[in-house]
Amino acid sequence: MDIASADATYLLTLLTLSVVLLLVHIGLQGMLATKELGSAWNAGPRDEGRAPKGALAGRAERASLNYRETYPAFVGLLLALSFTGDASGFGLVGGSVWLVARIFYVPLYLAGIPYIRSLVWLVSILGLLMMMFALFA
Repeated sequence: MDIASADATYLLTLLTLSVVLLLVHIGLQGMLATKELGSAWNAGPRDEGRAPKGALAGRAERASLNYRETYPAFVGLLLALSFTGDASGFGLVGGSVWLVARIFYVPLYLAGIPYIRSLVWLVSILGLLMMMFALFA
């Protein structure tokens, strides 16, 4: 297996795991909202505009929204790295940093832990910056 092929496999693995994390966010948010508002709300059209009021359901929703704010940048950078190649491997490391930080971010947000959660978010941004740097290096 040549290096380009190994890099492509790693990039696809990162992409797949990021989709798994997206599905975890969606499932967690839905599960906590349904627990609070009931399965009839979940199965219905939600026309009445009810939203969960509990802290945990709200945190899950905000964590999911936060993930989706940086997710397009991650996917775009990942695609750019796959097109251009990443001879240094720096972009692959950056993608891994982003994903691991985003995984740690979820329980920190759900637990309501300030500062450390913000630091982990900054680490995820560092991962995106590493990916960008690899494209220009």
